Amino acid sequence: MRLMLFGSLVALPLACAVVRGQLLPSQTLGHSLERRQDRSALTYPANTIDMPIDHFLDNPRYAPHTNATFAQRYYFDSTYYKPGGPVFLYIGGETSGPSRFSNLRTGIIQILMSATNGLGVILENRYYGESYPFNTSSTDQLAYLTTEQTIADNAYFATHATFPGIPRNLSAPNTPWILYGGSLAGAQTAFSIKQYGDVLYGGIASSAVIEAVLAYPQWYAPIQKFAPQDCVTSINSIIDKFDALVATNNTKAIQEFKTIFGLGALTDNRDFAMTIAFPIGGPLNYPTNTWQELNWNSTYGSQDFFHFCSNVTNLDAPENITQVDTLLSKYSNGEPWTNLGNYAQYVKQTLLPICAGEPIDSTSCFGTQNQTFYADPSNSVARSYLYSTCTEQGAYQVAPPTGPSLISRVLQVDYTQQWCEWAFPKGEYNSIPRTPDLSFYNHYGGFNFSADRLAFIDGGIDVWLDVCYHSHNASARYSTDLHPEYLIAGAGHHWDSYGILDVEAEPQFIREAHLWEIRTVRKWLANFNSWKSKVEHTEL
Repeated sequence: MRLMLFGSLVALPLACAVVRGQLLPSQTLGHSLERRQDRSALTYPANTIDMPIDHFLDNPRYAPHTNATFAQRYYFDSTYYKPGGPVFLYIGGETSGPSRFSNLRTGIIQILMSATNGLGVILENRYYGESYPFNTSSTDQLAYLTTEQTIADNAYFATHATFPGIPRNLSAPNTPWILYGGSLAGAQTAFSIKQYGDVLYGGIASSAVIEAVLAYPQWYAPIQKFAPQDCVTSINSIIDKFDALVATNNTKAIQEFKTIFGLGALTDNRDFAMTIAFPIGGPLNYPTNTWQELNWNSTYGSQDFFHFCSNVTNLDAPENITQVDTLLSKYSNGEPWTNLGNYAQYVKQTLLPICAGEPIDSTSCFGTQNQTFYADPSNSVARSYLYSTCTEQGAYQVAPPTGPSLISRVLQVDYTQQWCEWAFPKGEYNSIPRTPDLSFYNHYGGFNFSADRLAFIDGGIDVWLDVCYHSHNASARYSTDLHPEYLIAGAGHHWDSYGILDVEAEPQFIREAHLWEIRTVRKWLANFNSWKSKVEHTEL
């Protein structure tokens, strides 16, 4: 889950064996570099399905109803498919379908396809990519962007999709359809399997944010615990000192602090606090890569966070930088603001150039206090994601109520909620709630979630972990074949979705997670005919 609101800041056939030391038929280890390059370059043509805009014509929530459809894009890979193989549906989530191609090329869908003679397909979520029901996204037009409509798309697609070039009907439930999604799409995978378990055979929900909360200060907890501690300590201390200035309304000192970062023109203290938090992860916005973008696979990950910390803790900074640490000591009883110079220098060198000369306080740069900007109804990823956040999902990134904080305490729920109110004024038929209505999300089960043949897999250092299945706030987890679960030690946000076309060559914890996923799916497939018979009997 990641969003960048401001326009100027928007940035994302043979395979491995499925049993260690044992090759399965038509599979081999040791892919050549040429083979890897060939799959990494694959492109897929867009197909479309006529998807109902409104799946719930009897639900007053969507009145006035419509029988219209929209063209929803999907992309598939049949490289490994053999008759009788499953269909793996990758849920597109909060981005375009093409941005998920890596999952078909070298990632988790490729891994599962190659192990089971399956077909892989990406379905682009409604209101993302080019799968918009309307030409604009007014508050009324966004009324159909809900969790229940989105997961209904998945079930409808599984029962109606066609695959050009495949001379077989692969519709569910006669063919095993197994879903995979990460993050928001992981939650949608879980909800789909629970709601439509008579159609969709199974699913893997990776880093699935299944628990909706309003405020989510725990986003910063893994960084506090696992990031370089000299970096963490420095930032905590600097933020504490800044917040003390805010608490006493020392406007002169606050302005001096902003100016040190080259951000003196930012009039709103919250805009300023968010901006200097960008390298860590500002509320809802992070134009640079953060802890969340760390990855075991260097092709898709970024080391920006560690570069940031290395700069903040630089022991060899020149004197003109280190002298900055004492400029504000008069406001802290003579105590230096250790590494303030390094922190400010990083912001000036890395963030300020993003603005390309635009005014610092404008929405083209780091300002957010512009209601007209947010009210623009043009279709966009940012607008769609913000709407879902404001109406159902929540999880506003805020400073913790107590203890150390990597971001200023001025960043609270009201800061994000103002963007909701500006972006989505009351329409003729639809309006957003005062704060997100979390019941639309949590009624599927929250931390008590359970569905047959639904695997939950999470990362132990993921910033979203505490709204996922393995949250510290959830009960103890125990895995079974019908309800599998796996917590990857030292892993971040849906790290299992990435691959290198050679499972045996992956880092050990990722390798073992992938082998577990393959075993899990193979066990399910072995029992498909029994499940299918029960479903057919129920329908009778």
